[in-house]
Amino acid sequence: MADAHTVVTRIPPSPTGRLHIGTARTALFNYLFARHHGGKVIFRSEDTDRARSTAAFEQEIIDGLHWLGLSWDAFSRQSENVARYTNLLNNLLEEGKAYLSVEHAKDDPSREVEIIRLRNPGRSITFRDEVRGAITFDTTELGDFVIARSRTDALYHFAVVADDYESGVTHVIRGDDHISNTPRQILIQEAIGAPRPVYAHLPLILDEKRAKMSKRSGDAIAIMDYRAEGFLPEGLVNYLALLGWSPGTDQEDFSLDELVEAFTLTGVQKGGAVWNRDKLLSVNQRWMRKLTDAAFIERGGLAEKSLDVAKLNKVVPLLKEKAHTMGEARTLLEGELALLFSTPQLDIAKLTAKEPADRPGITAQLLSDTAAVLSSLPEEPSSEETKMLLMPRADAEEAKGKGGRGALLWPLRYALSGQERSTDPFTLIAILGTAESIRRIQTASARLIAQHHAE
Repeated sequence: MADAHTVVTRIPPSPTGRLHIGTARTALFNYLFARHHGGKVIFRSEDTDRARSTAAFEQEIIDGLHWLGLSWDAFSRQSENVARYTNLLNNLLEEGKAYLSVEHAKDDPSREVEIIRLRNPGRSITFRDEVRGAITFDTTELGDFVIARSRTDALYHFAVVADDYESGVTHVIRGDDHISNTPRQILIQEAIGAPRPVYAHLPLILDEKRAKMSKRSGDAIAIMDYRAEGFLPEGLVNYLALLGWSPGTDQEDFSLDELVEAFTLTGVQKGGAVWNRDKLLSVNQRWMRKLTDAAFIERGGLAEKSLDVAKLNKVVPLLKEKAHTMGEARTLLEGELALLFSTPQLDIAKLTAKEPADRPGITAQLLSDTAAVLSSLPEEPSSEETKMLLMPRADAEEAKGKGGRGALLWPLRYALSGQERSTDPFTLIAILGTAESIRRIQTASARLIAQHHAE
């Protein structure tokens, strides 16, 4: 048993499926509350469903919670506590607080089974919920409910109460879909002489249509899928904490340590918390931008791509600007930004797509002149330096009317990137470096000149 003054919470997932959003959020709130009060956290694998529980699911849940940064002080499995349940059940039978009942099996009415039912005193029960206030149930309608299939096969409600009692759990923090379970569990507590813990029922997580999010919801993917997608645990934890809880301040970004410091049950809201992927992406991007460039490369697995290290370091600010997940960052390097690490293949028609009709051949000249102008830049110019050098030339084209700035900027960007859509040419030059940029621009100009002579 824990010290009477020690806060003890539990993280009690069922290893019958993967670690999903709702389970992770509940685990996080239990962790934050206990750590805020200097208390203890117990991980309990509720594997009473023997047919569906697997070691693989249990391990994924453990790995997922550890990835989020959560830890615990004790670990147990309900399947390992059968002897304790049996002892408690026998005591209740001997004391007349429960009884054996021979009944027809639900799955086979022709077969009789002996189950254990709790004698329900049939009275009104009121408990205080830290989120919702006083809640009252009339337990008469529950009847003498089943607490075990046999002396060695306790059902969920009984096992939960027995484990909470044995572990000295002081606070039961769980989803509000468990409110209806509370009167049964209080009756069992009273029968075995267990103290009543403090209850706090969290608002459910709703999908964007404000319906209860289930495992069938489009966004209700497993935590480890978010990891594979390239979310940071800092971003996911930050977002999960603000689903149904408010710090009472304007602060939006919280590290796990800051959440421990700030978390209280008074900040938990009653209304359902709406899951919004766009907000999650925004939070995650902010945490990505907090990383140093070196940490960004390491945690994104970007160094594994065998890319030019100098260019990779230069491209990180662009990745921070564009990507919301590390997966998006990797996709950008493989797609839109691959141009930075290999020579682009040019389409002459696209290169001259914005050439003024009244100035045929001007694109080759503009590119050639631009290459000459760029030679005045240092080898590693800033995008701002490049912009200040080239924009007056683009403005001069704008003043000439047809084609406008695009007469220069379009072929320049395409010559550098080989793509119809890419980042601006000033940023490209800063990343590629002056020499490589001049080489690409001169190559494009030479191809246009050769094409013109061939015609």
